Amino acid sequence: MDPELDRALTQAAARQNLSKAEFIRQTLTSAVSEELAVRPRAIGVFDGPPDLATRAEDHLGEGFGES
Repeated sequence: MDPELDRALTQAAARQNLSKAEFIRQTLTSAVSEELAVRPRAIGVFDGPPDLATRAEDHLGEGFGES
């Protein structure tokens, strides 16, 4: 590791009262947090009215022909 980077990591960790290893872990976790987020595997699984399965015909007509 570049000595300047090592020094900067040590100083940043000390400012937050963390070990350098913990500072690096937290920083890396923050950098990839969006990748770690749980995402739905199927499109539309979480969208739409809760009674869509039982009232599909009613919901299909909503919004059609309106301007």
